[in-house]
Amino acid sequence: MASPRLHELLRTTREKGGSDLHLAAGMEPRMRLSGALEPVGGWPKLSADELAALLREVVSKEQWQEFGATGDLDFALQVAGVARFRGNYLRQERGPAAVFRTIPEKIASLEELGLPPVLGRLAELRSGLVLVTGPTGSGKSTTLAAIIDRINRSSARHIVTIEEPVEFVHTGIRSVFSQREVGTDTDSFAGALRSAIRQDADVVLVGEMRDLETIALALRAAEMGLLVFGTLHTNSAAKTIDRLIDVFPAEEQAQTRVSLAESLVAIVSQLLVPRADGSGRVAVNEVLLRTSGLGNLIREGNLPMLATLMQSGRKHGMQMLDDVLAELVEQGTITARDAHLKAQDKARFEPLIERG
Repeated sequence: MASPRLHELLRTTREKGGSDLHLAAGMEPRMRLSGALEPVGGWPKLSADELAALLREVVSKEQWQEFGATGDLDFALQVAGVARFRGNYLRQERGPAAVFRTIPEKIASLEELGLPPVLGRLAELRSGLVLVTGPTGSGKSTTLAAIIDRINRSSARHIVTIEEPVEFVHTGIRSVFSQREVGTDTDSFAGALRSAIRQDADVVLVGEMRDLETIALALRAAEMGLLVFGTLHTNSAAKTIDRLIDVFPAEEQAQTRVSLAESLVAIVSQLLVPRADGSGRVAVNEVLLRTSGLGNLIREGNLPMLATLMQSGRKHGMQMLDDVLAELVEQGTITARDAHLKAQDKARFEPLIERG
């Protein structure tokens, strides 16, 4: 039996070094290569009907019905000999569209990813809330997989992951895994998180903290002594804290500040920036760690002082995003223009662009 045509398209994308495959009605297939979208080559523009037929080949009848009913579908796809992919189908003005993101079969280590050494310490924690944040496609899942893999190799714990879909598949080395897919193994992030509290879990990974109930349960689990990892689509430590508190009703925000002050142990914000030589992208991280002063700042809502706290905590591994961007520009790793695009304080990088 011939393999689905989409498998061949994904194979070609990987062989050419693409990280993502983008499909849309009325457009030829494109792939993300070193951060930019380029045609895969050898494929014509696909009509809405042609693309629908292509997409239907790789999902079940039930999944296709869900896409037809809701206009959205998230799932994981394993292509033998190629890779595992996170697929997202969406309906848009001209017809169907889809994005497939590569999930490496081998989980890269923190060192291989070039991440700050301090992130290795997060695998040694026994309780608390750790947030890895950043926009879609910034490598949050890859970073979390590396931290979870470090835990798996170093200690015997029960690790529960709650994802939509399950991305990196972990094999137990010293730890025991329960990997649950929302929509297949459980109805919701909140429901699975509530169950994890009762399942003798030591570590819980929440793939996306997208609503009040899930965030409240994650805070509660961390307060109860679990080590909880979660993701948010924020791009700095200060914005992450604001987002967590603002999701609660006004009358609950004071108590939420107290809970967060007690349970938050780290925020790692991540962006991917193109390398100056065009050889790929480099991860840029802002790192906030719990110190004696952090809890007071959160309780008092004094987030403008976070920058001062992080500057004084550099010796402990804390770092500000703009400082890392500036260092990478000085080293010639990234361009001043790309740093300016990602920076919080744009004015700081304008003289570097003029100098360049």
